Amino acid sequence: MAQSINTKVDLVIEATSYQGLNSYGKIMIGDRGFEYYNNRNVDDFIQIPWEEIDYVAASVMFKGKRIPRFAVQTKKNGAYSFASKDPKKVLRAINQYIPSDRLVRSLTFFDVIKRAVKSKFKKS
Repeated sequence: MAQSINTKVDLVIEATSYQGLNSYGKIMIGDRGFEYYNNRNVDDFIQIPWEEIDYVAASVMFKGKRIPRFAVQTKKNGAYSFASKDPKKVLRAINQYIPSDRLVRSLTFFDVIKRAVKSKFKKS
């Protein structure tokens, strides 16, 4: 079983991790980092210290009314995708430790298509 890196916990909430196969567990946000623990397998966990997080990208739909998932981009190990019961509460808790300029909105499907079309017809 993993030992928590946090000494003080601000938020614990039900969540889903999208690393390989989906796994259900809990997100824990505390004073030292972001943690995810699987409900079924105690050896399946993710611990990311605040210093290691590069930015957090949220997928925003319907002008901010719905946030289906968010991704935590680390400086060395890539991105980890999560969904939670109340993602706004999670992002607000993360915002206490990560500056607002590093909480970004991810591109929509149409933004990706628009960029691809622009780059295809861009003059050299």
